[in-house]
Amino acid sequence: MAKLSDLIIQHPEVDNFAALENLVAHAGESGIMFLEFDLKPDYKDTPKKWEWKLEAAFTRGIQYD
Repeated sequence: MAKLSDLIIQHPEVDNFAALENLVAHAGESGIMFLEFDLKPDYKDTPKKWEWKLEAAFTRGIQYD
């Protein structure tokens, strides 16, 4: 299991929600089984329903980018 905060800390180059969504998609494809949303991403473009968007990205992976 991975935490969203750990992904953000490990990838300081991620500076917007779209890039985070892509990072989460890659995490889903890398074999991580669960992703804990332990914080709200602090980007100006973070949507209201960010959890749903990240869950969908994690589930579908990068195949639909």
